[in-house]
Amino acid sequence: MNQGIAGIHHVTAIASDPQRNVDFYTRVLGLRLVKKTINFDAPDVYHFYFGDETGSPGTILTFFPFKGATKGKRGLGELTFTAFSIPRGSIPFWRKRLTDLGIPVSDTLQRFGEELIRFTDPDGIGIELVTVSADTRTGWSGASVPAEYAVRGIAGVTLNLRELAPTAALLTQVLNYRFEQAFSEKRSRYVVDGNPGEFVDLVLQDPPERSLQGAGSVHHIAFRTGSEEQQMQLQRMLRKVGIPVTDVKDRSYFKSIYFREPGGVLFEIATDAPGFATDESLETMGTQLMLPDWAESQREVIQRKLPTIRVNYQEPWIN
Repeated sequence: MNQGIAGIHHVTAIASDPQRNVDFYTRVLGLRLVKKTINFDAPDVYHFYFGDETGSPGTILTFFPFKGATKGKRGLGELTFTAFSIPRGSIPFWRKRLTDLGIPVSDTLQRFGEELIRFTDPDGIGIELVTVSADTRTGWSGASVPAEYAVRGIAGVTLNLRELAPTAALLTQVLNYRFEQAFSEKRSRYVVDGNPGEFVDLVLQDPPERSLQGAGSVHHIAFRTGSEEQQMQLQRMLRKVGIPVTDVKDRSYFKSIYFREPGGVLFEIATDAPGFATDESLETMGTQLMLPDWAESQREVIQRKLPTIRVNYQEPWIN
């Protein structure tokens, strides 16, 4: 079996207001803004990367904040919830924190032996905080969330599909995933080795309407691979089974290929290397606008089009 996939690399979503997006993920969830760059396909739009201290693969949630973007609609063919791992016993802390900040939060739910709570960000992105006892990642301790409660990284994702079998076949036959267990007739979990940062839950028609992409929608999910050679192997396998896949794209911090899985969700396969420390030191990550080499000559023009962004990890969040 192919050994190229090691779990989730990142999830990328669409936001509306850039400053509000930064404020929520740094000052509410306590994530680090590890990279402030541009959307390579729309250079007048930011691309924010939030994660742990170093921007480790498997901790990253990224955003394209299109100012004034129309709100999307959650539905079929979409990643509906991104789950983050938190330590066991920390749900009361997070419930109080979110409630005190005026953010509606679900009751404590039980799923696959895990406790979790659900809520949405200001644009409607579905977020879950899931207690994962085996997660040894330390998260980011430089924000206002105490280290013992800090978000550790991505735990997994939920895909909402019209049919489960075609996507399940892709996961198991090409992407190195295996079926772990079913929670109900409508929800099944797939993992690589059962480690934090891997799980993909396939959910049948919840909600049953077709999704409409916009602010509050997930654009794509990226899976991790350890080398460019493994990425190319996966590209060949996808083409062999008849799935159209792009050529390799250089995203500065990783190399990527993209394709649509059978249910319509955009998948990416991203390399772990070179990582986010290639153009900034660990201490200064996320503080400056970083541009790819091809855009550096346009820096002044690009900066004039982008709004100024403030980052203050300790300042209280106001919706």
